[in-house]
This record gives sequence, structure tokens and C-alpha cells, in this order.
Amino acid sequence: MPENASNPPPSQPPGGPLAPDDGQGSVVAERQASRVEPPRMYQVVMLNDDFTPMEFVVMVLQEFFHRDLETATHIMLKIHHEGRGVCGVYTKDVAATKVEMVLAAARRAGHPLQCIMEAT
Repeated sequence: MPENASNPPPSQPPGGPLAPDDGQGSVVAERQASRVEPPRMYQVVMLNDDFTPMEFVVMVLQEFFHRDLETATHIMLKIHHEGRGVCGVYTKDVAATKVEMVLAAARRAGHPLQCIMEAT
């Protein structure tokens, strides 16, 4: 004879009879509108030095920042006259990548060009 045949299932749960559900003890989660902030943006800034040729700076602006010749020349002159110039504004990862690409190109060409990123 099977074991559970001698022990019929209880008609009531342990602890007494079932009470009607009156909502007491229930938890209701309210849906809150979540606000997603846009990612923080960073400026890629080139710094002036007395050794990097202007033509190289223009080429870097065209190649890595997709600037046309006129805009690249304008940014290069701003760097030359004011000591720094903003090449573009990007999310953190993109800005960091652009800085690394510029620094690597400058090292390969033997120029001391400096490029940094700054939070906007």
C-alpha cells in the first residue's frame, strides 16, 4: 500500500481556515516614470605647440574629425592664436577614442601635438 494512501491530504491549510482576501498585507508596486539622463558630453580639445606643422593639424582635423578644409583651417588658426581649439563634442567613449587616435598619429609623425578631452 502506498504511503500517502493512509494520510489523506488536509482539508485546511495549517494555521486555520482560509480567510477571504481583503487586501491586507498585499504589496502593490506603483509604476514610476523613470527619467533617463542623456549621456554627458565631452569636448575634444587640441593644444598649441611651437613644433607641430599647421598642415598636420589641418590633416588631423579632416581625417579624424571629418572637417572640410575651410573648417579645419579655421580650427587650426584658433588653436594657433588662442592656444587651444575644440575639435568636436562627443560622448565619453567616442571622445577618448578620438584623443587616442590623434595622439597616436602625432607620435607616428614625430610631432608633440597634444589633444585632451574635457567635460562640457
